[in-house]
Amino acid sequence: MTIAEEKKDLRRRIRAQERELSPRYKEQSAAAIAAIVCALPDYQEADTVFCFVGTEREIDTRAILDDALAKGKRLCLPLCMAEPGIMELRVVASLAELVPGAYGILEPAADTVRLTPDEVDFAVLPCLSCSRGGHRLGQGGGYYDRFLSTYRGSAALLCRERLLREDVPVEPHDMPVPWVVTENGLYEDGVPARIK
Repeated sequence: MTIAEEKKDLRRRIRAQERELSPRYKEQSAAAIAAIVCALPDYQEADTVFCFVGTEREIDTRAILDDALAKGKRLCLPLCMAEPGIMELRVVASLAELVPGAYGILEPAADTVRLTPDEVDFAVLPCLSCSRGGHRLGQGGGYYDRFLSTYRGSAALLCRERLLREDVPVEPHDMPVPWVVTENGLYEDGVPARIK
């Protein structure tokens, strides 16, 4: 089995596992994850934050988005482009501005201000699953792989503890994320870490 096939198989298994999670666990874990992210010094010190808008099957990031806006941070969200695997970082001043976009995910409007990855201080990233060492298994579209290939700022990968996997297949283009946040806490380079 090729690595791409291993990833496809693991995606199928993780999606099935995610469907079995109770709504209560999903809600509680998302709230705990958001609280940890908002307590991270790199997040607190960031002027510009990039974050995804969680779908029903992902971590609900609304608390992070609301916090960033309430603290006067410049918030940018992904806008999926017509070209597959390409997203742009677009600034939003309010979540009320979001419109349904690709895959039914809420996105910024097409006329919003565009930023480059080097203008972002802190990034909050999604995954289907990941290892504690930050090797992520995404949806397979390559959007975040392309972002990570040029991004050099601080980043946290969000994953529910029950969906962590140490056997995530890795390809040469896969960039590990140093910080993984679960409802149980923070992992830094695979090791449980304290929030300073």
